[in-house]
Amino acid sequence: MHSPDPALRRRILIASALVVLLPFGFIYAFVAAINHVLLPLLESFGHGPYHGRVYVSPLLAVVIVLGGLATQIWFGPSTVLGSIGARRVAPDERPELHAAVTRLAQAADIEPPDVAVTSNDAPNAAAVRGPARASIVVTTGLLDRLDGEELEAVLAHEIAHLKNRDATVMTVAWFLPTVTYYLALAAAYLLYGTYRALGAGSSSGRNGRGLAKAVIVLTVTAVVTIAISALFWAASVLIHRILSRYREYAADRGAATLTGEPAALASALRTLDEEMSEIPDRDLRKLDGGAEALYVAPLSARSFTDAALVSTDIFPDTHPQTEDRIDRLRELAGEVE
Repeated sequence: MHSPDPALRRRILIASALVVLLPFGFIYAFVAAINHVLLPLLESFGHGPYHGRVYVSPLLAVVIVLGGLATQIWFGPSTVLGSIGARRVAPDERPELHAAVTRLAQAADIEPPDVAVTSNDAPNAAAVRGPARASIVVTTGLLDRLDGEELEAVLAHEIAHLKNRDATVMTVAWFLPTVTYYLALAAAYLLYGTYRALGAGSSSGRNGRGLAKAVIVLTVTAVVTIAISALFWAASVLIHRILSRYREYAADRGAATLTGEPAALASALRTLDEEMSEIPDRDLRKLDGGAEALYVAPLSARSFTDAALVSTDIFPDTHPQTEDRIDRLRELAGEVE
């Protein structure tokens, strides 16, 4: 299998740089908000004066960010597997699956990854990579619905992600946008709870003025937190816009090279796209875990009967249109013929 194309390499480098740099911006944005918004507000209410200002040394920021990234690199794969209920299986449990993964990994000239299976009716697969071992995750729904050639094509797609080394970036990249999403959500709930509590009772006089000041401080803090979190969520989503869609095309091409059967992957994607619309919401939610960008097929190819998936909120449009992927694979099949 050939090495990653130059465009994919550039996108991986840009995405990697954003993964490292954005947390620094996130830290210092909050430092600036505290110094220029929150402390002056408190001083205007008679607190202080605050002669000093909040300061985070660059060295401390480096320790925090690199420590966080190292933690995510080390524990991220296990976190992803745990969030979707996947369990690593031994070769004697799934001998044919292990044999196919090992054969494809050898063809791609990479170390065979671990194999994990999650009991879920939604047909899908993903690749995650840690510092020591990589894992390919498949659902029982995938194993039940695809024939031999289609399953091998999907496994080859995930092997291509590992070969291209984009799986590592994507395994780490979901952390910051997920944190900012839940931080903004927590701030919004705090704001909502504050005003609900305020509406449930009333105060007057001195206590009323103190309560009003506290509410203003809480409101400003929540609004600033939501604004900063939203800004860095949007910036983090750029990582996925830069890398996630393109990497799927690259992995499709890699799978076609490994198997020599691009039509088999096209058929598998068609099956996954059609079957996903029949899967109950509860199964899709169990598979969600905020990790949709890691799957071979998106989870959002349907109209949900209740609230949307967390993944679709955190990472909108993580995959190219399935029809576009199928068309490109059909073109590759024509070239092979």
